[in-house]
Amino acid sequence: MITRSTWILMVLVATLLMRPGHTASREILPVEPELTTRLDELYDHEARLFLMLYSLKGNGQVDYVTGRLVQDYSRSQYGNPIYQTDEQPIFYWWNHTMWNDPEQDGVNGNERIYQENVDFDILRYKPCLFNGQSC
Repeated sequence: MITRSTWILMVLVATLLMRPGHTASREILPVEPELTTRLDELYDHEARLFLMLYSLKGNGQVDYVTGRLVQDYSRSQYGNPIYQTDEQPIFYWWNHTMWNDPEQDGVNGNERIYQENVDFDILRYKPCLFNGQSC
């Protein structure tokens, strides 16, 4: 015969196991957006990543970021940077989750969760204001 305490414990455990998770890993990563939604691009010298920042919602707020490995970096005759990158990203940031795509074959469902509950920190790349404008 099952005691009342055992019954309550079983119900509690079953409730916790059946509760849906509220993590980004349960959501499907959207494909890389069109360039028309790109807000900015950055080069991370430390990680050798070329980052493209997008606004999927179109409200000017960064909500999707891709990171491509940089194979070569040079300057044009006018001093502008030129990056030779891999064709597909190796990292994606979306919905508070960082995804890794080691095969670098685009978003097709084989991406892996690299880190959850993380926001893209744009202040790492643009930490200051100069005369009220981002520098």
